[in-house]
Amino acid sequence: MEKNIKSPSVIILLGPPGSGKGTQAGLISEKLNLYYLETSKIIEANIMKAKPGDFVKIEGEKYPLLNEKILWKTGKLCTPEVVSLWVKGKIMSLSREGRGVVFAGSPRTLLEGEKLIPFLKKTYGTKNIKVFLLDVSPEETISRNSQRRICELIRHPILTNKETAELTRCPLDGSKLIRRKGLDDPKVIRVRLKEYKERTEPLIDYFKEQGLKVKKINGEKPVVNVFDNILKALK
Repeated sequence: MEKNIKSPSVIILLGPPGSGKGTQAGLISEKLNLYYLETSKIIEANIMKAKPGDFVKIEGEKYPLLNEKILWKTGKLCTPEVVSLWVKGKIMSLSREGRGVVFAGSPRTLLEGEKLIPFLKKTYGTKNIKVFLLDVSPEETISRNSQRRICELIRHPILTNKETAELTRCPLDGSKLIRRKGLDDPKVIRVRLKEYKERTEPLIDYFKEQGLKVKKINGEKPVVNVFDNILKALK
C-alpha cells in the first residue's frame, strides 16, 4: 500500500535543455512551498571537486567520479545509477521532514525513472505526483542555451531579453553573471538535445504506464504565461 504524507506534492518538470524547467521550478517552489530539487546542482556538487581515484560504490560496482565529470562537461547524461543514488538520498531526507518537492529535469533516463518513480509513489502516493512536459522546439533550445547566463553565487539562470542584455551582475545577489563554459556551446547543446531525444523522451510513455498523467505545456510562451498554465493545470 502506498504511504501518503499529509498534504504532500511532487511536481516533475520535463523538457529539453533551455525549456525553462529551472525557472518554473523556482516559481513553483515559492508559490506552493515545495523544495526545489535541482538534479544538475546535485550532480555538479558531487563531481566538480572530484579527484583522481574518487568513486561511488553501488551494488559492488565502482563508478569513478572523474568519468561522470567528463560526461557532464561534454553534454552527455551522467550514469543513471549514480544520479539515482544521489537524488534518492535527498528525497529520503525531504520525506522525513514531510516536505513536498519539485523536480526540474529529473529523472533524466528511463533507468532513473524506473528507480525513482516507484520510490516516489510509495513515499508520496500516486495521486500526489504531477508531471508537466514543457514543449520547446530544437531551434528555440539552441537559441536560449547559447545566450544563457547564470549568476556565479547561486547559479540560477538570468532570462535573456533586452532588459537584461546589459546586466553584468545578478540583480538578486550581486554576484557576477557568467556563461557555463562548454555546456552551453551550440555544439554541446546539440549533443544534449540528442541525449534528451534518445534517453529522456522515453520516460513519457513510462510515466503513463505508471498511472501518471503527463500534461504538455507550451514552453515557448512568456515565463508568466507558462507559470499560469501550470498552476491552472494543478487546480
